[in-house]
Amino acid sequence: MLPHLDAAYTLAFWLTRDEDRARDAVQEAYLRALRFFGSFRGEDGRPWLLKIVRHACYEMLDRERASAADQFDEEAQGADGAATGAVLVFPLGPEAAAIARARRELVHDSLRAMPHDYREVLVLRELHGCAYKEIAAIAGIPIGTVMSRLARARRLLQAKIAGQVKREDTGT
Repeated sequence: MLPHLDAAYTLAFWLTRDEDRARDAVQEAYLRALRFFGSFRGEDGRPWLLKIVRHACYEMLDRERASAADQFDEEAQGADGAATGAVLVFPLGPEAAAIARARRELVHDSLRAMPHDYREVLVLRELHGCAYKEIAAIAGIPIGTVMSRLARARRLLQAKIAGQVKREDTGT
């Protein structure tokens, strides 16, 4: 399961929107995977592991929401300034690097603002290259729902990015 560590972390990061929570969720998921390795039937391990990561993330978020209902704590809710994840560095000039960083931030901000259901299928498909069948198994939803959520997620992401670009171009 170690070859899937990056995929597990990336999924956890986009579901939790926080590096520390993502690390905690991945650690919890790997512990569960180890504990329940006997239920693994020798198929491709990535969908099995990502399903465990997904459940760990949602359980963590549910626990945090429950504790936040008892006592409001802005730090426990997570700041909007969550880290943007891993960044690849290429030898670019200052202007090209600034443009690339702005584009990356725009996509990340738009992705963060999406509802969980859409963000989840988009991350699994576009960042991890999961097949529709794998996404259906990971998310526990029918394959038709995967396809419709993915189509809606792409349209929503495109609209968010286009709206932001338009606002920046007009200065409003």
